[in-house]
Amino acid sequence: MASVVERTNAKPKPVTPDGYERFLAYAALLLLAAILLALGRGFDEWGKIPWTVWAHLSTVLVAVALTPVMLLRRRGDVRHRLLGRIWVIALVATAALSFAVRGINHGGLSYIHLLSAFTLVQVPLLWWSARNHRVAAHRIGVRGVVTGGLLVAGFFTFPFGRLLGHWLFG
Repeated sequence: MASVVERTNAKPKPVTPDGYERFLAYAALLLLAAILLALGRGFDEWGKIPWTVWAHLSTVLVAVALTPVMLLRRRGDVRHRLLGRIWVIALVATAALSFAVRGINHGGLSYIHLLSAFTLVQVPLLWWSARNHRVAAHRIGVRGVVTGGLLVAGFFTFPFGRLLGHWLFG
């Protein structure tokens, strides 16, 4: 008995954000607002900040600002892929530059650098999964990187006498 295979030219249904992805997007907006507020409040001390910290903050701002856009807008189109490349470059640069920012432990690495190492490993895997149309793996990986490598790491830059916390709360 022969089977009939029906062929359609229908495009796959776009992936829409779920509740957790909306939560991540709004958390990224909150983090972005906190960073911008801290930067504004610390204006008088900007001249004392090393260039490596400014480079790190610049790449963080790009990644954090793009995160809600990437999570809430249409996915898989040309714009998503372009913004995704920028986001990947910003995150890799942020994680790499974090190893030059070592103030909390008297010049040594802190626990937050474990998240930087995680990001340096995970982000290229995200890019690879997207390039190979492994949508489920890409989505799970993005959630992990945004949760740990961006938001947890980002929110832990505010307490414990760190620069942004000093500017925001000091």
